[in-house]
Amino acid sequence: MYSILIADDDEEMRELLRFKLQNGYDVTAVADGEECWRYLDENADDLPDLMVLDVMMPGLSGYRILDRMRDDERFDDVEVIMLTSRGREDDIVRALDAGATDYMTKPFSGNELVARIQRVLG
Repeated sequence: MYSILIADDDEEMRELLRFKLQNGYDVTAVADGEECWRYLDENADDLPDLMVLDVMMPGLSGYRILDRMRDDERFDDVEVIMLTSRGREDDIVRALDAGATDYMTKPFSGNELVARIQRVLG
């Protein structure tokens, strides 16, 4: 079973994502950027297959986490879908240039997110 790490500072969003994904994936959710990085660092031997990463979080933003991941070869195989309310073209390009696999804006369709995850994970 594929594993997914959700990093979003909005508790309702985390629970919605967990609910939507829990039947097909092993899901872990964290509340902010610092907790996300700590989880990745502490679980470097058993990394998630995919992350759903919010851009705007306290501590470390989603962009900073993505930059750190792409600068560390331990995380080369972790796919990242950015999920954020920031939908400007420069935000999307920044995330994709930094190595994000995909980018979705809020509000979003849960079914579309699942379809994108399935496309990425195969």
